[in-house]
Amino acid sequence: MISTTTDLDRRVQNQRRLHDGWQVQAVSGPVPENVRGLSIAATVPGSVHTDLMAAGLIVDPYLDDNERLVAWIGACDWRYSTSFDWNDANHENTELVFDGLDTVARVELNGQLVAETRNMHRTYRFDVRSLLREGSNELAVTFASPVKYADLASIEQGYRPHVNHHPYNSIRKMACNFGWDWGPDVATVGLWRPVTLHSWSTARLATVRPIATVTSSDTGDRGTVSVHVDIDGSASGAARLRTRVGGAEASIDLEQGQTSATVEVVLEEVQRWWPRGHGDQPLYSVDVELEIDETIVDAWQGRVGFRTVRIDHTPDEHGTPFAFIVNDRPIFIKGANWIPDDAFVHRVDRVRYAARIAQAEQANINLLRVWGGGIYEADDFYELCDERGILTWQDFLFACAAYSEDEPMRSEVEAEVRDNVTRLVQHPSLVLWNGNNENIWGF
Repeated sequence: MISTTTDLDRRVQNQRRLHDGWQVQAVSGPVPENVRGLSIAATVPGSVHTDLMAAGLIVDPYLDDNERLVAWIGACDWRYSTSFDWNDANHENTELVFDGLDTVARVELNGQLVAETRNMHRTYRFDVRSLLREGSNELAVTFASPVKYADLASIEQGYRPHVNHHPYNSIRKMACNFGWDWGPDVATVGLWRPVTLHSWSTARLATVRPIATVTSSDTGDRGTVSVHVDIDGSASGAARLRTRVGGAEASIDLEQGQTSATVEVVLEEVQRWWPRGHGDQPLYSVDVELEIDETIVDAWQGRVGFRTVRIDHTPDEHGTPFAFIVNDRPIFIKGANWIPDDAFVHRVDRVRYAARIAQAEQANINLLRVWGGGIYEADDFYELCDERGILTWQDFLFACAAYSEDEPMRSEVEAEVRDNVTRLVQHPSLVLWNGNNENIWGF
């Protein structure tokens, strides 16, 4: 969930989407004559393929054998650029936040290097206050060819086996973007998730991780939500962390310079969350507020459900089971494999997620396994599964290959896992994290 603001804290928080006015241009590679030198309108969030299609410059890769005709795109470098106005409102901090950069990117603000990134699956936050200027500012993101980068990285890391044509296992990018047995080879680049300019003062909620547990008693089910919070910044005044879950509330005072804390909220009576076909899916709102001198400086909202889950591996006379036990009840799993619903993943919105999940329900499916060759899906996917009682199983993003466990790959993987486990931990539908897709068979 994205940190939200309230009327009370607008003087200390300002989040502004930078989605307008973008242009994209090929800067090197095998660029066709009809595209060379052109600067075309770009959509953010988006990808270069869909921008080129919107401009009428390429055919649809989904049709006929067109993916072969547009293969040159993934072998080129592309530069996205825009301008925006900024005025100093005396915020102590201003950060440029990218929820998704696909993939090998060089970020520049007013001609100055901000950062170089190498991971599609991470969120990036950069302090840019010293680079901003009053009035117009120029923001540019140059993406290196993912095909060329993956080829070079595979040599630097040492060859490791993989399926399909490209060494997708050498780059932290959606594996199936390089082609799979069911999908086209359309190695994209672009700003595929939102871009935000975030200005704030004193302190902010860096991460919020609510962990919901439930226990039975003679009088019913008792719920506990332990909200783990990390804080950026520092406050000279009295700081308090306040959490509300349902009708219950708890708060703690923070010491000077404290950057992490846990608030525990107890609900004496809760209703359990159940998988589809086994009961209802009650969800409880979680509101977290960071107060300094009795002023809310940041706030976060999410939802939790109360349920227990374990996987039974107890051997019996028939062998070793793999049984999901939810709220102490064995659940007969009727599952399906969820691959990205579009090769251009930014086109999948909440309406499309809802339609696919409704189709799953119609097929009597009660679990969707998010496949390791794709992405950590958007919040909308897991929220809708929470609401509909569809269990989710999330692969970490490794598929049908061997992967380097050395630097720099090791740190990239750790960072993306921290990002996404933190983002998804609240969802009651998420019942399993799985290491990979079929890599053990290769081993």
